[in-house]
Amino acid sequence: MKLALREVILAFRRAPLMAILGVVTIGFSLFAFGLFGLVALNIRTALREVEDRVEIRAFLVEGARDTQVEALMRRLQADPAVATVGYVSPDSALTRARAELAEFRDVLDGAFLPGSVELRLREGRRDPETVAALSRRLQTYAVVEDVRYGREWVEKLYRIRNIAALVGTVLGSVFALVAVIIIGSTIRMAILARTREIEIMRLVGATNMFVRLPYLIDGTLKGLLGGILAAILSYGTTVVLGRSLMQTQFFDARQLLLGILAGGLLGLIGSWGSVGRHLRQVWRD
Repeated sequence: MKLALREVILAFRRAPLMAILGVVTIGFSLFAFGLFGLVALNIRTALREVEDRVEIRAFLVEGARDTQVEALMRRLQADPAVATVGYVSPDSALTRARAELAEFRDVLDGAFLPGSVELRLREGRRDPETVAALSRRLQTYAVVEDVRYGREWVEKLYRIRNIAALVGTVLGSVFALVAVIIIGSTIRMAILARTREIEIMRLVGATNMFVRLPYLIDGTLKGLLGGILAAILSYGTTVVLGRSLMQTQFFDARQLLLGILAGGLLGLIGSWGSVGRHLRQVWRD
């Protein structure tokens, strides 16, 4: 390992410009991957904020007694899919309607609106099947007259989320593959520059792993440094967008660390593939 690290340091000293160029190339390829990650993160955040508004509203029969409402709310609060339960009295419903529909204030004067129970669901339990099942259970209670939850809106939201997840997975895989290819090509240039040295090492009996190790370390380090560079560029892009266009969310510390480590992993994979192909060619020749 010490010898392999020394070889990496010597290679950098012999061609620092090529090493820096390799890191920059890898950094920009990972930057493109990072930008896609930021877009996916902000889309997911936006969808989660919209999902938080998913609610079921159960309108109560006229003259519902307090004991009936309290019993209903206790049962709903015990449901594992329910996050919060709130009661809206007829007077509160009318006040809210007047505030939200100010242009119809005259029409609402003297009107009667039924009381209701509003439910918000837990994260992960807002899919159309769960919402519809809970809505059907609510309709079985005698104190409930009608249930509304915007079925079409919930189904469209869930469909959009699934499509976004699928597209994100496919495009993320493509960007990762492109990053591996670019990293592999960068490492291959370094290998080609030392072809003669590799052939000599082969003649003196060096094993494949002995030859591979310096390049694997080199690829991993370049991937890590490229990941750091990509993180800096991504953060700068987020700041610029936040000041000039719109506020965007940046990766948290854990996601940022995972992204940099992913750069190192992609560097390892790319260098492993490039070294393997070159060694097979040298061994064949």
